[in-house]
Amino acid sequence: MTARVLIVDDIPTNVRLLEARLAAEYYDVVTASSGAEALDICATQHVDIVLLDVMMPVMDGFEVCRRLKADPRTHHIPVLMITALDQPSDRVRGLEVGADEFLSKPVDDMQLMARVKSLVRLKSLTDELRSRALTGQQIAVEDAIRAMDSISAEAGSILLIDSDARHAERIKQYLTAEHRVDILTQPADAVFQVAGAQYELALVAMDLVDFDPLRVCSQIRTLEHTRSLPIILIADETDKPRVVRALDLGINDFIMRPIERNELAARVRTQIRRQRYALELRQSVNNTMALAVTDELTGLYNRRYFDRHMHVMLGKAHSQDRRLALMMLDMDHFKAVNDGYGHDAGDMVLKEFSARLKRNIRGVDLACRFGGEEFVVLMPDTDQNQAEAVAERVRQAVAERAFEVPGGRALRITVSAGVALRESAADTAETLIKRADVALYRAKREGRNRVVFDAA
Repeated sequence: MTARVLIVDDIPTNVRLLEARLAAEYYDVVTASSGAEALDICATQHVDIVLLDVMMPVMDGFEVCRRLKADPRTHHIPVLMITALDQPSDRVRGLEVGADEFLSKPVDDMQLMARVKSLVRLKSLTDELRSRALTGQQIAVEDAIRAMDSISAEAGSILLIDSDARHAERIKQYLTAEHRVDILTQPADAVFQVAGAQYELALVAMDLVDFDPLRVCSQIRTLEHTRSLPIILIADETDKPRVVRALDLGINDFIMRPIERNELAARVRTQIRRQRYALELRQSVNNTMALAVTDELTGLYNRRYFDRHMHVMLGKAHSQDRRLALMMLDMDHFKAVNDGYGHDAGDMVLKEFSARLKRNIRGVDLACRFGGEEFVVLMPDTDQNQAEAVAERVRQAVAERAFEVPGGRALRITVSAGVALRESAADTAETLIKRADVALYRAKREGRNRVVFDAA
């Protein structure tokens, strides 16, 4: 497996020695002579692993590692620290700043290559998982943005905190035509009030009697489920300095007395709509994401996710000149299952097939339901021998054991597969899918229950 290795050392002789060893194993090597240069390279270029000397002037290896691991853009890059220090405290310090492995000087060739290969494999798996997560988040966020257009700001749940009951009732009357408003005249009870209800907005008067309104806001924000609750302050002209302070503290908006009811209604609608949108967005990313990108029946990624992720991975393979394999699978004679035993039986077979497929591919491989009884597996950093091994393992796992269906019956199911490999920068997602599809139909014509490679 090829990878890009960054060597960081201020002594040119050490750099040349390590570069020669790694280049002999066909690794792509880049070098840096200082910590600052290393950080810049990692932030702006693709790096798979960092070989980092500890003893360097200005910024030592411990500080470089700490900064790499603290930066979201680079924290996933494995760091192999090379050091002449042999005290346990030095290793503890290295672990504390996030080092993944250590090598002692003088560097042993066998240990060097073993550590590098192990960390490169880890990085490859991590990259694939990060890429999948990013693809899913992008799809979910796009769905949430579209949903924004349909979000209503009506029927909001509002808490109005004002120690003057007469003023509070007047404000409530401005809002009750559209929203439900609860009045709290005892500011000290604000935390208890919001803890027991699901409010979408808080209105807080600045002229509370014997109570600091900003303290009320702060207490509301200390609770987990109201940490993002929008807050609008109701202020007088003399309150402007404290309003500025409140905005610095994260209060969302304010309105000045005398209150103009249409302005109040507009500000309330804006905050409620933003709050509902934020909730929609969080649910989309954290919960609905799975529904947006997975097939409900099989639990595999769906066609929508595959199309997006295929372009991401193919672009990465082109830019880094990495191998990529695509396998298409089709269950043999599946129509006969639905026709002979019913769609419930067909669904059971699809679920079990998907489970066997997931168990027999590798961690870096991506399995998707392409449609009906057709599936695809995207295999990064995979040559023909590796792809053939995976495909044969899947084929055998399907054929060797019968599938159980309702009524205690057992069905013998087989699968045909076609595999295509990325061959050049001219390959597109469409041409790769087409070649795998052609290979799949060759497998069907040649007798089914077999794996056929694209002959291009």
